[in-house]
This record gives sequence, structure tokens and C-alpha cells, in this order.
Amino acid sequence: MRDRAPGFFFAYPSQPTSLHMLLDFVAAIAAGLGAAGLMMGLRFLSGQRLPMYWVSGLAGVAMISMMVYLEYSWAGRTIEQLPEGVVVTAESQEAMWYRPWTYAKPLTLRLVAIDTRRNRHHAQQPQQVMTTVMLLGRWLPIREIPVVYDCQNQRRADLSAEVMFGDDGTLVGASWMELEENDRALAIACANMGS
Repeated sequence: MRDRAPGFFFAYPSQPTSLHMLLDFVAAIAAGLGAAGLMMGLRFLSGQRLPMYWVSGLAGVAMISMMVYLEYSWAGRTIEQLPEGVVVTAESQEAMWYRPWTYAKPLTLRLVAIDTRRNRHHAQQPQQVMTTVMLLGRWLPIREIPVVYDCQNQRRADLSAEVMFGDDGTLVGASWMELEENDRALAIACANMGS
């Protein structure tokens, strides 16, 4: 008898992405208003000698600075909030023409992680581990992909509706992808197997 690969796409507690975008927008507006208020106070103390355009100029700089800070701190804040047992295996860094500062310091907008809390083994396939790969992106919902790592043969198979398990735990209908020996995700998934 064969069983279908499990569709275990568990939900992680996270706020909707539209709420994240709204909070970032509110933070930028608050930074702009705070900077404008500070500059208006300085104008008042100087007897109106400071030019009025400094108010809007400083507000604009504060808003852009807040957005840049939020973008660059996203990866670190996200990693800190991951539960114990969820390990980041890769970061995608990008440089964009409409964000010229990213050419000096590329921006991390996507992360790949493995949820080792969900590692499962079959008694007759001890060299394989079934786990969950998580794809995290800024302003994107978390995607979870159930996978099987073959620790002995250094390969990975994504589980889908077409993949089935044989009675002895072998995967039927799986497309195996060969991995490099030093693949970080493979090392983390297989860490507790003595491989």
C-alpha cells in the first residue's frame, strides 16, 4: 500500500502583509512629522531665521531614512522572531536601480529557512529526513514546502500530490535534485543523523 506525501503546510502566526505595509507607511509618516515638528521648533527658537523649506526638506529626509532603515533591518528582525528550531539557510541580496544605495550595500528581501522541529524519519529509510523548507519575503506571505533530504546521497526531493510513499518509506514519483556536498540546508536537515 502506498500513502500520498503529506500536505503539511502549517501556518505560522504572522500578521497579514498588507498590515506590515501599512505599519511601515505609518512609521515613515511619523518620522516625517516628527522631523518637521523638530525643525519648526528650531525655526521658532531662531526667530524664524531658518528657511521654511528646511521643514519639508528635513521631513522628506526623515521619511526616506525611516524606509531605508526598515528595509535593511527586515532580515535581522525576521530572523530574531523565528521560533527555535527554524534555521535560516540562505539570504537573497539584491541591488536595484530605483534604490541606488543598494549598489553600495545590497538589500536582503528574501530568506530561506528549514523548520527542524518538523523533521521526520522512516524506520526503513534512516538516511532520509522529511522536513519543511520555508520561503520568507518582505511583504510576502510565508510559503512552506515539504521536502525530503537524502543525507547519504546528498540530494533533495520536493513533495507534491504526485509523490507517494512506498511501504518501505521510499519515494515514488519524486524528482531528486543533486546537492553540493557543502549545501547548508542539507547540513542543517541532516545535522542530528550523524551524517
